[in-house]
Amino acid sequence: MKTSTPTKTNAARLLDSLGITYELRAYEVDLEDLTAISVARKIGLPAEQVFKTLLSHTNTGEHLFAVIPGDAELDLKKLAHAAGAKKTELASLKDVEPLTGYIRGGVTVMGARKPFPAYADETIEIFDVISVSAGLRGLQLILSPADYLRASQATLADLTKAPSGEPR
Repeated sequence: MKTSTPTKTNAARLLDSLGITYELRAYEVDLEDLTAISVARKIGLPAEQVFKTLLSHTNTGEHLFAVIPGDAELDLKKLAHAAGAKKTELASLKDVEPLTGYIRGGVTVMGARKPFPAYADETIEIFDVISVSAGLRGLQLILSPADYLRASQATLADLTKAPSGEPR
């Protein structure tokens, strides 16, 4: 369901162009706490349904998006395996905006400056709806996982560490 929020982001425009139904949900931004867990609390969804988008790069310099649950930690070895790379590392914060067009707390795969390959944690499919950044701090997109995967062209993979830090 579309809202009458005046802000149309590139991500929302992409969803519109694909005929995908979504909801824009605004929340109060706290610059001291940009975590997905905080966002989840503010928009009324469990943290595991609020997916955060991280930019990483491989040992060969290719950039990738990793989309993981808000309460999870990215396993860089699993991301490397999914991407067919020897190694991946998180991109430095100073590189995120120039490469994606988005700032920390507002990064999304959809409508990014460059179409980097995207990998979404396989748990995305267990929910009826998920939330991802709409491309701005303070604005989330609520949509079905299938529609998100179609719009982002993300590849499903096991990308997270178990809560104890042990691989699952």
